[in-house]
Amino acid sequence: MDQAQHNQIVNFIWGIADDILRDVYVRGKYRDVILPMTVIRRLDALLEPTKQAVLDTRDALNLAGVSNQAAALQKEAKQAFYNTSKFTLRSLLSSPKQLRANFTDYLDGYSENVREILEKFEFRNQLQRLEQSDTLFPLIERFLDPRINLSPNPVHDAYGAIKQPGLDNHAMGTIFEELIRRFNEENNEEAGEHFTPRDVIALMTNLIFHPISDQIVDGTYLVYDGACGTGGMLTVAEETLQQLADEHGRAVSIHLYGQEVNGETYAISKADLLLKGEGQNADNIAYGSTLAADGFPSIDFDFMLSNPPYGKSWKNDLERLGGAGKKGDVKDPRFVVNHAGDPEFNLITRTSDGQLMFLVNMLSKMNHTTPLGSRIAEVHNGSALFTGDAGQGESNIRRWIIENDWLDAIVALPEKIFYNTGIATYVWILTNRKPEHRQGKVQLIDATGWHQPLRRNLGQRNREMTPAHIAQVVDIFERFEETEQSKIFPNEAFGYWKVTVERPLRLRIALDGETRARFRETCRARNDELLADLIDDIAQRNDPELSMSWNLFTDALEIAASARRTKLSAARKKLVQAELAVRDERAQTVLKSSKRSNGPDDGDRLHGKIPTAIGPHWFNNEYETDPELRDTEQIPLLEPGGIAGFIEREVWPHVPDAWVDEAKTQIGYEISFTRYFYKPVQLRTLKEIEADIRALEAETEGLLEEILVGQDHARD
Repeated sequence: MDQAQHNQIVNFIWGIADDILRDVYVRGKYRDVILPMTVIRRLDALLEPTKQAVLDTRDALNLAGVSNQAAALQKEAKQAFYNTSKFTLRSLLSSPKQLRANFTDYLDGYSENVREILEKFEFRNQLQRLEQSDTLFPLIERFLDPRINLSPNPVHDAYGAIKQPGLDNHAMGTIFEELIRRFNEENNEEAGEHFTPRDVIALMTNLIFHPISDQIVDGTYLVYDGACGTGGMLTVAEETLQQLADEHGRAVSIHLYGQEVNGETYAISKADLLLKGEGQNADNIAYGSTLAADGFPSIDFDFMLSNPPYGKSWKNDLERLGGAGKKGDVKDPRFVVNHAGDPEFNLITRTSDGQLMFLVNMLSKMNHTTPLGSRIAEVHNGSALFTGDAGQGESNIRRWIIENDWLDAIVALPEKIFYNTGIATYVWILTNRKPEHRQGKVQLIDATGWHQPLRRNLGQRNREMTPAHIAQVVDIFERFEETEQSKIFPNEAFGYWKVTVERPLRLRIALDGETRARFRETCRARNDELLADLIDDIAQRNDPELSMSWNLFTDALEIAASARRTKLSAARKKLVQAELAVRDERAQTVLKSSKRSNGPDDGDRLHGKIPTAIGPHWFNNEYETDPELRDTEQIPLLEPGGIAGFIEREVWPHVPDAWVDEAKTQIGYEISFTRYFYKPVQLRTLKEIEADIRALEAETEGLLEEILVGQDHARD
């Protein structure tokens, strides 16, 4: 099919919408009729030559009592589908008064796979409106117009010459994809959810196929998209892989797999494959939520690519996974893995954004048994690079990926390259078979400046990447060198320890008369004036060492209580601390009760010799912590000397009594493109600023002269 024929057919079908549906549907709803009718007309044309044979076979099977007839009817139809209705689209027009009823019978006659497509299109919901507006008949009539040929067989004129060439499956698929593209661009607000621009897909497929094109061997390859939308990524991936295989003289069989949760886009993806003659691949498109109900739980894939939804809640999926809103209840082995010594390493993100969960799903399907392994390309927005604190799902996913050395590269795309968002987007490239020179490293590529403007805006999309731009990105990826647009880092460069820095609690005991009077009132309300008496007794000693050390004070209070034949219970001690203890940096540190015998000896403790500087000599957890002084530090994994080196250099010079609570230390990973590719704005020189000021002065002086001259003329 040449380009002129392609354009003529697409424009004709596009014109049907304007001519027939204009006063019946708003423009954004034309697709609800045109897309399923295009599918129906193509399938009808494919089945015309075998129509009678299929009906005869159906009758024979019914007579023989055979209930499972699908395989036999497909064989007779010579297609992956069939229709057992007595009607064709053309014969429907012979009975216009019974058109809707006959058309319904015609639709019911299709095989289950086609009926499912029409069901997901919700096409039957359109029949009443089409009938009531008297547009059903002209709609069918226009799709049968002799000016276009959607049949694989050519149309001849009266002299036997070809009037219109036939459409093979590939050509028909191309026409259908063009219609999808136009409708998506018409509905800009929806396009980003279901339709990835072809230049972005071309970049993704080139990045996963081109670098290993010479490693493709004869055999079967499985390609998967867990958020396949209309199937554009799968079909472009198939075309790219097939082209590279042909160029290298390899015979390959490519099987496509996908899953989609939106009914209409699921129908489009299946219909597109059917129209291309890929019935088996059409059967490999699963309907439903990838996260909640994996359509291919036991299959590993060679190539995977996807543009999952980002910024979209997946709370319902989490509940269906058994979480009931709680991440810890999920046991799905895709999302809870064995890593870093933790058999239940949790990869579950916050429910407000599930984009990284789709990446985890794909990584769970990597092929680990072949020399080529698996290669993955997935689009994410910027939040996937840094959202989530150490130990949280997003950070754990990045850690799991990078520590397994699966992250190969991330490419920053130009802004405003998608239809419904102008924010920054990135293509992640992953593989479990890095070449030796890339192992242990990650390449970041800044392609934000490689684009050209579109002739007209398509929603938020106002620029595109040309084939030359795409080739430039692939070349930089394959050369794997440091340039202004390419930065290469060791895996550990993105990791950090999040440490909790504790400081000891230091308490001074307030024993002034006013404070003790308030304390006695509290004790009186609790019927425990004896405790107030004990406090007064100790206060009479006027010992500053006692008032500046919680441990010495409570020791003395215990001794005093024992002398009065009573005890300093935990409740009493808690009350004393709440009413009399005051945080004071000058006070002695508070030693934990369970550790007091392990610290300085009792003689030192009772004489107030607990050290005030814990620092390097007291790097432990024997002291009560002060929550108000607690802090956290983010320490790079590549920090010289690690955590201890950082604390010694950056913390102890300022707070020598600090220590790290090792039990709370977490490892996190984040990636900051801004940090690595930041370009400061070039400030103007003083000479440039001076020149501008002088120009303004000259301009204002001239303006003032004009005003004064004008006033003189007015007075004259």
